[in-house]
Amino acid sequence: LAMILAGAALVREREHGTMDHLMVMPLSPFEIAMSKIWANALVIAVASGLSLYFVVRLLLGIPIPGSIPLFMFGAVLYLFFATAIGLFLGTIARSMPQLGLLYMLVAVPMNVLSGNATPLESMPRWLAIAMQASPSTHFVSFAQAILYRGAGLDVVWPEFVAVAAIASLFLGLSLLRFRSALTAAAA
Repeated sequence: LAMILAGAALVREREHGTMDHLMVMPLSPFEIAMSKIWANALVIAVASGLSLYFVVRLLLGIPIPGSIPLFMFGAVLYLFFATAIGLFLGTIARSMPQLGLLYMLVAVPMNVLSGNATPLESMPRWLAIAMQASPSTHFVSFAQAILYRGAGLDVVWPEFVAVAAIASLFLGLSLLRFRSALTAAAA
């Protein structure tokens, strides 16, 4: 969801011509991109945290053996990735329908093959190895470890580092494309 929201915001600005407004503001592309990333991620993180605590733990009475704050930290890292790749896709797409198609090409396989619906062990070895490049795979791994088995930071830190590294890569790619999108909007 964060992926499509971040990309949609960028495409909408391009379609409505508000990209010119962004260009005259005393903000760097990094500041503009980070505002879009954190605005989307913060809303989703707060809603997820409240749902996990109030609905799952209190209303349904399901015990959560792991640390909710640790899980939320990992979820925020994953949301950072999702919004960064959403911005990246938004810099590629020229319209909302194109963004929707790109979303389906990227997000659906990434989430279906993450290990959540289909265990990595049941996939061909080459595909299971390739899916290690997907933050969704690491998110599923650390979410299950924290929430189901009560794992601590000492167990899940490699997944956190992987998600943060891939998110930073896509933020960098987004910033490069964002700069060119701002330049193209000025022309």
